[in-house]
Amino acid sequence: MPMGRVTQVVDCREAMGMGKGGGIAQRGTISECRFPDVIVVGMSPGRRHVTKPVCDITSALRREGVEYSISTLILNAGSGVPPDAANIGGAVLGAYFGLNEKEIQQIEKHKIAILHHGNVRSHVVHKVRYILQYCDVKAIVVSQAPIDFEDLAREGVKTALVMPHPDKIKTRGTVMAIVSGVTRGQTPTREKMAEVIHAVMKLIKT
Repeated sequence: MPMGRVTQVVDCREAMGMGKGGGIAQRGTISECRFPDVIVVGMSPGRRHVTKPVCDITSALRREGVEYSISTLILNAGSGVPPDAANIGGAVLGAYFGLNEKEIQQIEKHKIAILHHGNVRSHVVHKVRYILQYCDVKAIVVSQAPIDFEDLAREGVKTALVMPHPDKIKTRGTVMAIVSGVTRGQTPTREKMAEVIHAVMKLIKT
């Protein structure tokens, strides 16, 4: 039986961090673990898209005893909306959301992906759809905006409770749980953190 502290070595940089003393992880970086069970996918860092909830969720899961099973990925193009989401209305300003081949491979190595995508409902839905279109993985969606399984299914996302019409399925992966009300840029409440942990632990055991 192990006693005392457990040392964890985490490689979370592909390049120098942003800001003084290293700062937060740059876009395009991943902190990997020994056994790839769960990956927490965060938006690119910036003035509006910050990574604060992602760090808290990762730390909380490790405290629950999943020390060697949690990876964190900060997407290279994690802000904006996918280029094929023009139907959400109006022209898109700034960069488009997207995945590169390396990020797809990193996500698919894991059994569960926690997807954190912010506060605009239509953006969250389209980002989840886009990721699961390329990644065959069980997903837990964490967002500030309230969304439900019906919102996702209408866009062709497979979910645990509501499935799109067979002719309209667009994803390889499946959303297994949703935790809304996690404010972007702030530490999640204990209640919301407990919801995320419960969803992860339930999927790990299945």
